[in-house]
Amino acid sequence: MPIEVRLFPCLSDNYGYLVRDTATGDTAAVDTPDGQAVLGELQASGWCLSLILNTHWHPDHTQGNADVQAATGAQIVGPAEVRRAAPLDREVKGGDEVVLGRTRFQVLDTGGHTLGHISYYDAANHAAFVGDTLFALGCGRLFEGTPAMMWDSLQRLSALPDETTVYCAHEYTASNARYALTLDRGEALATRAREVFAARQRGEPTVPTSIGVEKATNPFLRALELVGGDPVTAFTKIRAGKDDFKG
Repeated sequence: MPIEVRLFPCLSDNYGYLVRDTATGDTAAVDTPDGQAVLGELQASGWCLSLILNTHWHPDHTQGNADVQAATGAQIVGPAEVRRAAPLDREVKGGDEVVLGRTRFQVLDTGGHTLGHISYYDAANHAAFVGDTLFALGCGRLFEGTPAMMWDSLQRLSALPDETTVYCAHEYTASNARYALTLDRGEALATRAREVFAARQRGEPTVPTSIGVEKATNPFLRALELVGGDPVTAFTKIRAGKDDFKG
């Protein structure tokens, strides 16, 4: 059955998401960057929250868990690492399934940013909620994992159908675009960068994106094409370059 997704800004550059199963009305919040922002969006939507789906443990994704649960009674689902920072009711890992009404999310192992990072993939509706693993024109920093781990995670996501809508957790796209332009002067990226800069000038979000668009323009998915040699070594070089980039 179809889902409805509401995107809303949180903190300085996070996005929160409410996902509603239209058949039953059951609703999930993907991460809780700001509990009051999540509750405010719930009130504005009129939706009833039954699940919180955490992608990883970082506080800007989990710090609203307790407040949102206290206000709604929602069950908190996520990787075991969430317990480092916030309440968690049900542990899940890659290969598990989470049911929201009639919507089924496959749990994908997408470690690298943190060791236990996961993503939630709704195959029927071609939607993936990827936290801080994949960004529009970027990917997450490697705070805990290795380049090989993140490369494997990105390959897992890039293997999803091109039409998959990718719901990223941060508005980093303009900076990512400026860095990407130092690596690739092709017209596809140039066109996308112009669109990104124009959208940000208008105050509009640049997410969600899609797997197909990212495969065509995201340098972290195109590391082998842009750098050559061994794919993990190429990815490592591009990731290190972004870590040092000041644009």
